[in-house]
Formats: sequence, structure tokens, C-alpha cells
Amino acid sequence: MERVRVLVVGAGLSGICMVVKLREAGIHDFVVIDRADELGGTWRDNTYPGCACDVPSALYSFSFEPKPDWSRFYAGQEEIRAYAHTVAQRHGVTPHLRLGVDMRDAQWDEDAQRWRVTTSAGEYEAQVVIAGTGPWHEPVYPDLPGLEQFEGRTFHSSRWDHDHDLAGKRVAVVGSGASAVQFVPEIQPEVEQLHLFQRTPHWVLPKADRRLTRAETKLFTRFPAAQRAVRKLVYGVSELYGHGMRRAGAMRRLQRIGERHLERQVPDPELRAKLTPQYTLGCKRTLFSNVYYPALGRQNVEVVPSAVAEVRANSVVDGDGVERTVDTIVFGTGFKLLDMPIAKLLRGADGRTMADVWQGSPRSYLGTTVAGFPNAFVLLGPNLGNGHSSATVIMEDQARYVIDALRTMDALGIGSVDVLPAAQDAFNAEVDERLGRSVWNAGGCASYYLDSNGRNSFMYPWSTLHYRRRTRRFDVDNYLSRPAIAVAR
Repeated sequence: MERVRVLVVGAGLSGICMVVKLREAGIHDFVVIDRADELGGTWRDNTYPGCACDVPSALYSFSFEPKPDWSRFYAGQEEIRAYAHTVAQRHGVTPHLRLGVDMRDAQWDEDAQRWRVTTSAGEYEAQVVIAGTGPWHEPVYPDLPGLEQFEGRTFHSSRWDHDHDLAGKRVAVVGSGASAVQFVPEIQPEVEQLHLFQRTPHWVLPKADRRLTRAETKLFTRFPAAQRAVRKLVYGVSELYGHGMRRAGAMRRLQRIGERHLERQVPDPELRAKLTPQYTLGCKRTLFSNVYYPALGRQNVEVVPSAVAEVRANSVVDGDGVERTVDTIVFGTGFKLLDMPIAKLLRGADGRTMADVWQGSPRSYLGTTVAGFPNAFVLLGPNLGNGHSSATVIMEDQARYVIDALRTMDALGIGSVDVLPAAQDAFNAEVDERLGRSVWNAGGCASYYLDSNGRNSFMYPWSTLHYRRRTRRFDVDNYLSRPAIAVAR
């Protein structure tokens, strides 16, 4: 058994950020485990054609590690993946990594005030467990009747089969969300026929993307303040947009941008009708593309305004009973955002898992701690999603909060902290009340933000500035704390 003070689970961007902050705080007694053979998280897993970020690169990066030579205003997957490796190498993350190690169970030992963690590579004992697995890594596959009898190739967009040549193939794409908007225009020119099965259309806005010039790169390299200024500008504009999302009425006015984009790029009225959402902009995730709509208008593409009802040996059948011959099915059906797999592995003092406690509605305090799970911190946890800014901003704020918790524990001789149920309940009541007026709840759609009980367990109803203020200091008074006990090493 290996004993450490901190065990970080997950080596994606949130885990990497956490490690950087641990080292900055002088904490080196920790390890990072990840079940994959490479760090990078979602930017390691998602390698589908056209994969890119829909947050500008200047903001989708860490404030402590600016990158002056991004190739584009919106970076692609490979560049972000390389950035994750660069951050890990420059900030001493790599020596702490234990790759290819899968966590199988974690049980809180109340008497010892330690987590006992079972992994594929043995056991760990840790005072603190930090879950940095994120919500975008476990793909969702729809339960389609007859799928097992399909004789062609099937795969999820996040597990792209690069060995399968799509040239001349008849392809069914199931799902029309963020990944499909990116990969459909890439594969459309090479396939013989593409059938896009779309249950609900999404609002797609123009993407102000372009290559950065050599002059801009030189400017940002020689004068870092210039890039910081761009970051602040992008951040400010993003926060203004986020302010509108918290009011459904404001988003209805902004919706005209999406309507004009659709009108300009889709001249066919029948196709345009299929692609026009019947809910307010922002209710579902807003997508950005300049090439998605034109791709759907090509002769070899059919938009099917229906879910797949059945799969047969060489075909798929839509909700109206129409059968279409295909030899490949690509699932662009998203991830288990609210049904986080790690919640089934973390067990509190009473033996119940976090998933057992949540019962389909994830709840936490500040998206970070969960009552009944002492010394466990969840990065990008419940109600920390935002539809306007960068996840890296939230990652840094959360990491600072966790570091302050560890410092507070050291300063006060605390062995364990467990958020008080009353504090957690008050926070969630406030969240629910504010979300009720937002476009995410009142925009007229059923999105993946809503959990199996109909609660919005994903979105944070305030600005990222608000979150920064709330997490500036570890509020130990909202936690049940127990004094430290001596631990044999």
C-alpha cells in the first residue's frame, strides 16, 4: 500500500491544474492516477475530424501558462492536447503521474481519517482525494433496438475509429450536437451518403475563427501584456453573454443572430425548417460553425428530423418507419455529464456511494464538496457548468479553494473536513431559485443540463466572477471538522 497525503484522480486539464497549484503551495506528497496511458483527458480521447474548442484560445488556457503562439483564434484538439503536455512538463506534473491505473473503489475510513483506495495497480491510503475526472469522458450510447445485429461498423465520436475508411461509405450519424457540428462537415465530402438523425435542432451561431498572423504571435511573445489584454477582452464579452443567458427574455433578442445565420446559409426553405429550433437560444448548448449548415445542404446529405427507431443488419429505420441502407453508424450522442462514473466509486463513512446519495440529482456545495464525503473534492462538479466562459477559469478558482482548504487544515490542526448538510442545502436552494429564471430552465427545451429527476444539476446560475468571490477563501465554518490524529508512516 502506498500512503500519500493527496490522491488526484484524473490527468485531464482540471487534474493538471490542481497539481500545479499543489506544487505552488509546497505540497509534494501526492500522486495522480489516470486509467489511460496518456494525460490530456477529453482532449486526449476526442480525436474525431474537426475536433476543436468553442472557447477562444486566449481564454481556454491557464492564466499561469499563456501560450502566445496559438495557431488559431479557436484552437483545435491536437494543439490543446499538446498544450496539456507542455503545462505538465513545465510545471513538474509528469513525475507524479501514474498512468494506466484505474480506480476501482474508494472508501472513507472514519477512525483513521483516511481514504482507502483500490486501483488496478494496488492500494493507496490518502488523507485527501481530489476527483478530476470531469464530465466529458464517459460516452453515452443510445439503447437502439436491433443494434447488436448490425453488420457494419459502429463507433462513438469520442472513440473515433481512424482505421475505418469512410470514403464511399453510407453513413448514419446519430445526434446533432457539438461533436456532430464539427465532424459532419469534415466527413461529408468523402462519404457516398450521410444521413443525419436529428431529434432536436440546435442553434448554430457564426464562429469568428481565423488563423493568427505571424505579427500577432510576435506581439504576444514580446509583449505578454498584449495577450493578457486580449484575454481580458474575451473574458469580458463572454461574461456579458453569460449575463444574458440568465434571463430568457434577453436571449430571445440575441436569437436573431442565429436566425440570420441560418437564413444566409440554408436557402432551401424545407431544410431550413428542419434546422430551426423551437426553443430560445441558449436553452441547449449553443454551437458555433461556419461550415455545418453548408455541409447539410450538399446533395449527399439528408437531415432526418427523427431519432433512430430501429437498427437492422444493413440499415437504420427512423421514427416514421422509413428504412435507409447504411454500412457505418457514428454516434454523436454526448457524455454522461450528470451520471459521473466516479460517483459510483466514492463511498462515505456509511458505505453509500456518492451516486447512492444523489439518487439521480447530483448536489454539492460550490460544485466541490459533498456532505458525507470528508476530505473529498470534486473538480468541475455539480452545477459548475457555464454556457459562456471557459472551464479553465473555473478550474483555477476551484484549485485555489482546495489549496486554501489544505492550508486551513494544517494551520488549525484539522484532520478532516465535511461540508455541513445545512450549508449544502442552502447553496442548492439558492442555485435552484436562480436557475428558475434562466434560459436553461425557462427556454422551452429539454436539455442534458436536466438530470433524471428534472433538476438542472449542471449549470452555475451566476457569473464566473461570482464564483471566484465565493471560493476566494475556504469557509471552514461551513464544514464539520475533526482534529488530526497521528498516522503511522
